[in-house]
Amino acid sequence: MPVSFVTTDQRDGYGRYDGSPSPEELTRYFHLDDADRVLIGRCRGAHNRLGFALQLCTVRFLGTFLDDPVAVPDTVIGTLVRQLHIDEVDLAAYRDGKQRWNHTAEIRQRSGYRAFSDAVVGFRLSRWLYALCWTGTDRPGALFERATGWLLAHKVLLPGATMLERFIARVRQRVETRLWRMLGSGLSYEARANLEALLTSAPGSRSSVLDRLRSGPVVVSGPSLVRSLERLEAVRALGIRLPIAAHIPPTRIAALARFANTSKVTAIERLPPARRLATLVAFAYTLEASAQDDALEVLEVLLRELFNNAQKADQKSRLRSLKDLDASAIKLAGACTFLLDTDLPANKVRDAVFKEIPRDELLNALQEVSTLVRPPQDVFYRELQGRYRSVRRFLPALLEHIHLDAGPAGRAVVEALKYLHVMEVDPKRDAEPPMAVVSKSWQTHVVPNEGEVDRRAYLFCTLDQLRVALRRRDVFAAPSWRYADPRKGFLTAVEWDVARPVVYRSLGYTANPSAMLAAMAQELDQTYRAVAARLPDNPFVRIEADGDKHELILTPLDKIEEPESLIALRAIVAERLPRVDLPEIILEIAARTGFSKAFTHISERESRADDLTTSLCAVLIAESCNTGFEPLVRQDMPALRRDRLAWVAQTYIRDETLSAANAMLVAAQNQIELAHIWGGGEVASADGMRFVVPVRTVHAGPNPKYYGVGRGVTYYNMVSDQFTGMHGIPVPGTLRDSLVLLTVVLEQQTELQPTQIMTDTGAYTDIIFGLFRLLGYLDDMLRLAGSLKLGRVSAAGIMRTLQVGDRQTQLAKALAEFGRIEKTLHTLTYIDDEAKRRSTLIQLNRGEARHGLARTVFHGKRGELRQRYREGQEDQLSALGLVVNVIVLWNTIYMEAVLKQLRSEGYPVQHEDVARLSPLIHDHANMLGRYSFAVPEAVVRGELRPLRKPGDDANV
Repeated sequence: MPVSFVTTDQRDGYGRYDGSPSPEELTRYFHLDDADRVLIGRCRGAHNRLGFALQLCTVRFLGTFLDDPVAVPDTVIGTLVRQLHIDEVDLAAYRDGKQRWNHTAEIRQRSGYRAFSDAVVGFRLSRWLYALCWTGTDRPGALFERATGWLLAHKVLLPGATMLERFIARVRQRVETRLWRMLGSGLSYEARANLEALLTSAPGSRSSVLDRLRSGPVVVSGPSLVRSLERLEAVRALGIRLPIAAHIPPTRIAALARFANTSKVTAIERLPPARRLATLVAFAYTLEASAQDDALEVLEVLLRELFNNAQKADQKSRLRSLKDLDASAIKLAGACTFLLDTDLPANKVRDAVFKEIPRDELLNALQEVSTLVRPPQDVFYRELQGRYRSVRRFLPALLEHIHLDAGPAGRAVVEALKYLHVMEVDPKRDAEPPMAVVSKSWQTHVVPNEGEVDRRAYLFCTLDQLRVALRRRDVFAAPSWRYADPRKGFLTAVEWDVARPVVYRSLGYTANPSAMLAAMAQELDQTYRAVAARLPDNPFVRIEADGDKHELILTPLDKIEEPESLIALRAIVAERLPRVDLPEIILEIAARTGFSKAFTHISERESRADDLTTSLCAVLIAESCNTGFEPLVRQDMPALRRDRLAWVAQTYIRDETLSAANAMLVAAQNQIELAHIWGGGEVASADGMRFVVPVRTVHAGPNPKYYGVGRGVTYYNMVSDQFTGMHGIPVPGTLRDSLVLLTVVLEQQTELQPTQIMTDTGAYTDIIFGLFRLLGYLDDMLRLAGSLKLGRVSAAGIMRTLQVGDRQTQLAKALAEFGRIEKTLHTLTYIDDEAKRRSTLIQLNRGEARHGLARTVFHGKRGELRQRYREGQEDQLSALGLVVNVIVLWNTIYMEAVLKQLRSEGYPVQHEDVARLSPLIHDHANMLGRYSFAVPEAVVRGELRPLRKPGDDANV
């Protein structure tokens, strides 16, 4: 079986010395204990003793004996010579003599080393690798490293690299064969036929059924919702249910489904039958959740627009009727003056009123006011009634195909939906509607008269409560990714009893909440007293009185003036940076860090094309610069042909590969001394970057302040104090920052673990303060913190249930109260500590400056994001963040080189000036590409360029 996935670096370092061992490795592997000295002491001659020691320590360190036993680094020889108290000797005789082979055999026997060909070794390694492959999706290269570590730990002599490579390939093939067999087993003939039919095209259509199913909705409308629900039902009709995949790790199913979601139909058709069937099963199994999420997302936006538009229409109607309302109110006020006139006898009031204002006019005024006035918390039912026909377009399909479950706060909504479904199926059925869903504001509309229920008002009341429950996740769907029960992964009581000690240790708490609360109370009291005592001497704080109200005013910080030395240093550093094009920057950093290796084929196989790094860098530029492939296509370079770029974008660019590559860049920046002058990685800031989305999509939201009359998304991202972007999430519109902050922090995968997060007031909520205090008592609160820490619950989902609405759960109230303690402590220290305010401002400014660089990079198409689907938005904005990190890393490397050169020239480089430099400069970098003014000789002679054939890309 031909196979080759081990990289050149791996092969070069396998079973060989790759440079000198580190001091830690010398201590661990090359220290001779008493038993070692006894064995070595049996050897005659200094060269034999040193040779024996070399082979003994080498096999410990490398897991194998070298062909040339004395081909070791000088540091190794020096370490052993000092321990053996001998002078360095000529080891050539030992290398060429027969004694080395006797020593090899003795070391194997006495140290217990076994050969790889041992049957027991093969069985145990095979079983261990099989479990790794089955439960995860490690790449073959990573498996090679882990297998090497296993062999070293179990004292098995390393086989040849090719032999181990083939061994791993055979195990992976067995795992894949089992996976395909399990996914394909138990399917009926009809289900198999339905799945194979996904790859076919309907008569007169160029797209396959698979293409249509994996294309989600792009507009928000009643018909779009109906089509989304029909798509969901079509997926369900394939008949792929959980029992088939019950014992298969979700990661394995997700990998196959991802391939089906992004690959061309022709590529799927070419797969072997077993793998093709398994791929389609995984696709159908996971698509039900995605299709249901798409339908619910359209429904949520549709309901929001329905009620928002009704509210706007009501407001416009009221504005138009204000003149009539004022006139009628004036007449009623005039009548009331007679009623309040104490000099007028009571029996004369009616006559006086009607004399001044005729009875009919007064009656009309009263009716006019009753018609125009709006009660508190009005539900705009009059305007909603005019939209009943639009609701009827999607209501039957909604009630038929969406089956929701609920927590305690959403059960009334689910019961109401079930009632509406029953009445939709049998309108003549005499059934009492469940009234728990009817709120006080809807009561007068739903029950206009005693014992009478207005069914149309009841419908709108249910939809009104449904939109709130969806936003809060009080109702949820299964299967689902975005609308699943956020409490589903919450640690059960039994699991919490087991995990409690681990969570306590990881969070740094004890089992006694009283001690922690007492300490917080003391901290709060001491902080308050200390701040109050210093308040009169704080020049930045003043208290202004406005009547009976007093307000604390915190004076903004003054700008720190830049010394002449800083201005000069910044200018000379910028002047000495090489002028370079963006593609060169990315290719250079790819060579220095190897981040391109993080981009693996979507099939999880080691498919690597020639010059793949060049293609990857071109795709990253196309995505980050928002230009598309057109400016990058070169038909004379295979790595830059359009079809190659499209293939790379489709098969290598996705969330997990972008995250892995980004983590490598953050780690590389963290290794640079200059970056540590700017910060140690303990501080980060989080903020949103807005993008207009001019295309039709359900994954964008309105906000006139940022998007004008259109829609957009917010890329909420976290930036370290080393200027590197750590993680980001695109959200539709301008969703409140606090709903996504926790997700951004907990899901970032870099080696940096910031302990201070700077945000603006968008994330300044009591619950956020409470959760961050816990994560960084009350059993349920720690249980929630433990569930988040262990990755059992979605941070975004749980934040929705905790923050939205006025009907908070007891857990949400407890977290908010707990958070107010931390929030108060933060506020007190913030107003008292100028240095804290200054550091916060500096870090927030770094985030804003990084956004400025990102804007410069994302220059194409007027800086508008034109991705219709959430996955496309995530990938493109993640690629933008990755390229910005590449620029930051490149700048940091060269700025450090400039500073080193300046110091060598005697230039006075001051540490405080270096700390205020920024790697976000970009005047030296060309982001816009270059234009060629060369014309083919044939065209110069007056000939025409060759015309393109339909579908031919050769002349692009």
